[in-house]
Amino acid sequence: MNGYNDEKRQLDDDAFGAKGSIVSAFDAFPKSKPQYVTRTTAGGKWTVFVTLIAFILFWSEASRWWRGSESHTFAVEKGVSHSLDINLDIVVKMKCQDIHINVQDAAGDRILAASKLHRDPTVWQHWVDNKGIHKLGRDAQGKVVTGEDYLQGHDEGFGEEHVHDIVALGRKRAKWARTPRLWGATPDSCRVFGSLELNKVQGDFHITAKGHGYMEFGQHLDHSAFNFSHIISELSYGPFLPSLVNPLDQTVNLATANFHKFQYFISVVPTVYSVSGGQSIVTNQYAVTEQSQEVTERIIPGIFVKYDIEPILLNIVEERDSFLLFLIKVVNVISGALVAGHWGYRISDWCQDVWGKRRRRAGGPSEGMLGGGKGGEGHDE
Repeated sequence: MNGYNDEKRQLDDDAFGAKGSIVSAFDAFPKSKPQYVTRTTAGGKWTVFVTLIAFILFWSEASRWWRGSESHTFAVEKGVSHSLDINLDIVVKMKCQDIHINVQDAAGDRILAASKLHRDPTVWQHWVDNKGIHKLGRDAQGKVVTGEDYLQGHDEGFGEEHVHDIVALGRKRAKWARTPRLWGATPDSCRVFGSLELNKVQGDFHITAKGHGYMEFGQHLDHSAFNFSHIISELSYGPFLPSLVNPLDQTVNLATANFHKFQYFISVVPTVYSVSGGQSIVTNQYAVTEQSQEVTERIIPGIFVKYDIEPILLNIVEERDSFLLFLIKVVNVISGALVAGHWGYRISDWCQDVWGKRRRRAGGPSEGMLGGGKGGEGHDE
């Protein structure tokens, strides 16, 4: 008994945990001494695996929070506006002095668009190759790069997947790109570009040859000079937002005959892009249907764009959770990964123990300290 008492007095009470106040009795996170913790190879592998999974989940959650979520709703357009801008950048394979550009709307107004748009002589081969594909380089948004762009020095552009990019860059003033230099080449095409303010009603924008379509004194272009092959680099309605991709951007249409008629039927839908901070821009989107065919000499050839304004409004709103809610989601994701990893390690360790015991049993009976001989039989003297 004395030896037992001596041994008891020699036990280290600190090895069983530190003594604390009454509050420490409610500790839900008990700790163990480092000398009682064993680090194993299996535990290290599980730690690396759980850390990797937690990082992937965190990155996914952070990316989702950064992108935000978009909602699309339709409503009847309540506001009343009387004007609508049309932005055009088109190359026609005819000389500038040989084409007419006009707008006729449902209100009966005829606008001589040629006097309000810029017309630059250019070379067709500067814009397309022999296969009818854009020859000049394109930027990230698919726009033709001519040397001095409206987003020079900016790498991101709008990007249709990020409404906040559209709103942020849409508030900056955009510029039209310069026409490529001729470098001594003879111009065979005409680049028409600029913005027009029109009545916000149904209308028809068309490009025809001089002396055809409108009665003009003393002017009549020879039919052999007709070639309405064209490249549409920009056709949009509303504020000039060149990086906002539209259906007809980068369109190449080739005429197969002198008398060829191209028709585009456009339905314009007013659109509002908004972000959670309250900023927004008002613009327009459109759907288009194309018809192209050779015509007889009794029909006026050319490029005709017929547009109509829809009485609905499309609202595209980007919403993003608050930073506090984002942190709560991250904590939940990482905590779930840690708990799942802990239980995975416990289950795998238990399975390993069970498998080890079965293998030892399958190997045959083993002799213990008290059992001697076969079958564990003892010997009496």
